[in-house]
Amino acid sequence: MNDAYARGTGRLAAALGLVAVGSAMCLATSFTLRGPFGTINDIGNATIGVLSATLAWRLRRYVPGRAGNLAVAAATVGAAVTVAGSALVISGTTGFLLAGLVSSVGFAGIGVWLVWTNRRTSQVLGWPRGLRSLGVVGGAVMALGLVVVPGIPLRLDDMATAPWWVWLGFVGWLGIYVVYPAWAIWLGIFGMREAEPGLPAAA
Repeated sequence: MNDAYARGTGRLAAALGLVAVGSAMCLATSFTLRGPFGTINDIGNATIGVLSATLAWRLRRYVPGRAGNLAVAAATVGAAVTVAGSALVISGTTGFLLAGLVSSVGFAGIGVWLVWTNRRTSQVLGWPRGLRSLGVVGGAVMALGLVVVPGIPLRLDDMATAPWWVWLGFVGWLGIYVVYPAWAIWLGIFGMREAEPGLPAAA
């Protein structure tokens, strides 16, 4: 990866991580202060999806084989689904829970890409082992969102009566808001440091 490309990829990854952190903070704030923070969180979630798809396509040249192409497609479709989930709740079409189910499924697609990328592409790019491991763990946790797929056609939208497997699927948000941003920020630092002349890449 040339210096300019590494720097651009690093900045994109860092931006993704910071948006995810900000979105998580807005969600936490919305439970105490209300106001516009819930809507900001929804916009943030959609932005995470778009930035994730952009990063997936930026790294596409390093993704080997048909399976790699499918992983990038999973991230792209997943990003579109996360945007749809945010749009549902912002527009008032559904409640928070059902929109969250849709977004969870979208982020699960991004999680599939994240696992594949860190198991395959990262070896080509020389990413640190810890970064690769963090990405695999984060992607696997995000992929738990696939558990909630049946809840969408069932139109589950009441937290009080939601079945246990919905909460299992929502564990995926720990990946979205904790592990994934940590991975993205680390990748951002690694990419930008790799592009600096005279400095060794972060280990």
